[in-house]
Amino acid sequence: MVTVNIHQAKTQLSKLVDQAVNGEAFVIAKAGKPLVKVTALSAPREPRRLGFLAGEIAVPDDFDTMGEAEIAALFESRA
Repeated sequence: MVTVNIHQAKTQLSKLVDQAVNGEAFVIAKAGKPLVKVTALSAPREPRRLGFLAGEIAVPDDFDTMGEAEIAALFESRA
């Protein structure tokens, strides 16, 4: 694993990040003392697609008014 000082990391950040993305982690040090280890995230490469449950669930037509009377009663009740 490569160790670079802070100045070198600042001047070559893009190159170092590209290397980390490709699996080559590196350590940033200050005055020879390791401070942080930079590695690629294991996030999925493909973005999550919207609508993947289309046709699998049904939303009732009166969804936005369901329970309206009960909710109003809760807010209007006085103890």
